[in-house]
Amino acid sequence: MKISFKLLVSIFCVLVLSTQAYAEGELKVGAVKVLQVLEKSPQYVIAGKAIDKEFEPRGKVLIAEQKKIKDLADKLNKDRAIMSESEITKLERDILAKRRDNKRNQDEYREDLNFRRNEELAKIQKVIFEAIQQVSKDNNYDLVLSEGVIYASPKTDMTELVVEHLNK
Repeated sequence: MKISFKLLVSIFCVLVLSTQAYAEGELKVGAVKVLQVLEKSPQYVIAGKAIDKEFEPRGKVLIAEQKKIKDLADKLNKDRAIMSESEITKLERDILAKRRDNKRNQDEYREDLNFRRNEELAKIQKVIFEAIQQVSKDNNYDLVLSEGVIYASPKTDMTELVVEHLNK
């Protein structure tokens, strides 16, 4: 059985703190589902809408380009019988070039969109981390766990407290 280093460190921390807390009287442990906090946070929703608005014009241009390419391909199929070989060849090359350009533009669009999403996500993750720390301090938690928790009882789950803090 393979146990990750993070899990071992988490277990060690819990044991050390629980031993210390047992000697002092009580240990308050919390667990946070960070992904759930992220999805429920108003910052995430606002950032998503802003990014959609920012990239909407480029998306419309890409769709318009795809429609033009489809129209050219339809024209080629429809008029092929009455076109000369040179006209067919020219139109086929034009369609191929436009498809390549559109593919490149789609790739750039996707990369730019992913970059912006990651940029905003990093900002939001920082805010969430700070909120978790603040809620932990405000509610006197001794230990707060996140990923790697196998089980957390509902009374230790402080996810909603963090979401409420972010909504303020």
